[in-house]
Amino acid sequence: MAKTKVSRRNKIRNRIRGTVTGTAQRPRLSVFRSNKDIYAQLIDDVTGVTLVSASSREATIADVKDTKVVKAGLVGKKIAELAKGAGIEQVVFDRGGYLYHGRVKSLAESAREGGLVF
Repeated sequence: MAKTKVSRRNKIRNRIRGTVTGTAQRPRLSVFRSNKDIYAQLIDDVTGVTLVSASSREATIADVKDTKVVKAGLVGKKIAELAKGAGIEQVVFDRGGYLYHGRVKSLAESAREGGLVF
């Protein structure tokens, strides 16, 4: 069962990555979700460089004793704040093959509230 779940997500992820690419002006907001944590990166695919990153393992977010959905929202706010500091306002959202639901949705909506446009 686990093998088919992973292969299904990778098929969806590859299909998304075929159409979604990031540039320096409009980087790709990539989301990775593990069982315990969630990670977000702003990636410039032209040069292959990660511009900004945030995760739920950072000390300020990891110390919060709340649900994983709430922590994902904090990661979204953090990535939006770091992007503003780097002069980035528009991004392309890459959900990484995950359903737009739960933690992924919470991260995306918090990033929008933080000022990112996608």
